[in-house]
Amino acid sequence: MTPAQTRLLNALRDRLDPKAVTTDRDDIAPWLSDWRGRYHGDAPAILSPASTEEVVMIVAMANDAGVALVPQGGNTSMVGGATPPADGSALILSLRRMNRLRSIDPEAQLAVAEAGVILAELHAAAEARGMRFPLTLGARGSATIGGLCSTNAGGTQVLRFGTMRNLVAGIEAVLPDGSVHAGLAPLKKDNRGYDLNQLMVGAEGTLGIITAATLRIVPAIADRAVAWAGVADPAAALALLRRMERATDKIESFEIVPGDSLALVLRHIPDTRSPLSGCHPWHVLIEAVTSDRGAEPPAQVLERLLTAAIGDGAVLDAVIAASEAQANAFWRLRDSLSEAERASGPAAQHDISVPVDAMPRFMIDAARAAEQRYPGTHATAFGHLGDGNVHFHVRAPDGVDPARWYADEAPAITRFINDLVVASGGSISAEHGIGQMKLDELERLSTPARMAALRAIKSAIDPHQIMNPGKLVRLAPPPPAP
Repeated sequence: MTPAQTRLLNALRDRLDPKAVTTDRDDIAPWLSDWRGRYHGDAPAILSPASTEEVVMIVAMANDAGVALVPQGGNTSMVGGATPPADGSALILSLRRMNRLRSIDPEAQLAVAEAGVILAELHAAAEARGMRFPLTLGARGSATIGGLCSTNAGGTQVLRFGTMRNLVAGIEAVLPDGSVHAGLAPLKKDNRGYDLNQLMVGAEGTLGIITAATLRIVPAIADRAVAWAGVADPAAALALLRRMERATDKIESFEIVPGDSLALVLRHIPDTRSPLSGCHPWHVLIEAVTSDRGAEPPAQVLERLLTAAIGDGAVLDAVIAASEAQANAFWRLRDSLSEAERASGPAAQHDISVPVDAMPRFMIDAARAAEQRYPGTHATAFGHLGDGNVHFHVRAPDGVDPARWYADEAPAITRFINDLVVASGGSISAEHGIGQMKLDELERLSTPARMAALRAIKSAIDPHQIMNPGKLVRLAPPPPAP
């Protein structure tokens, strides 16, 4: 622990309750590694404020002392974005105690949640008021609102409602000097220059600490239907989506699954079965919903559209879930893809996006190019076809040593895939963020204009570099604290 850290912690102990400062190594240990266990850091303490006022105090004093802070919510980052530096130079600032749902207004269709509110708890609270927050993901039981905002989280409902950026109507945040951006008011029109709310969304905690957010909520689902269909290729899948979107506004999720990835799920995940009787090269999972009980039932909509698509050969086969249990079983297949791939061996995983209309060709061509360039590998892509974001995985050849392969082969494969993504006008990070995992690749592949703008924003707002050092954007190190 540095002298500056010691002085800061002693001062904070005098001003905050005992729960706000944790220095016990056993209590800190679970929060020093990322969710995947790939990044490991160190921190002499966790600071846990219970209010915005306490965050202001902590940040202002840390800024004066030159002590860096790493904000954490549920610690579910996929790119090491909430892991402290390995040298112990930063303190963890946990927002988990700030877990109040300040308000839910069904009439205005808005909720105000503090940063530490867990996504699943927001779902439950909204549902109790006849509403829902239309963003979900696998980590909903631990991911927090502050983290979701800071990483501009996506998920399976982006097709209809967009990413977290689209769902944020206001932000309260503490800036690096301890001042407060009071932007919770859900203004539809606001022409006061740069949008500071949106600047905080996706900034990964590098520009300030989000303490609360005003979020858009929508009426609860009155009825839903889930279908599983077999198609010839990704182009046929996208054509089916476009066809459905022209016919109805009820399609909320549209996920693509390659046949070999489905086979891995059936092999490695207990109590799973294929929804269709035959084998198909590609599959799509479709969910249609309505909030209007008087509207045409979603199952009837899907039956009508899929029957027509089967009739003209656009779909090879399809089934509509006959119950909620079967619908959940279909989703379990999709949600188990990453787990099944991990069980089958090491893989270089890429969260990428390209323009939607280019995605089907990219999925085929990039997979073929990767397998030719790296013999013995197997490349697959699955996920959110309708928003141009898929998870592109390159599995290692059979029998390799995982540690050696990750160290020696996977980085080159990742650079190769990222080059293909950028050549297609895409992004090397569609929904997981940059964190520390993609920092080098962001610098390598971004235009000088983008990197200059990112560095200028960071330097202007956080000149002492106390906010989440080593993530998203890299600057020259600040002078050491006294």
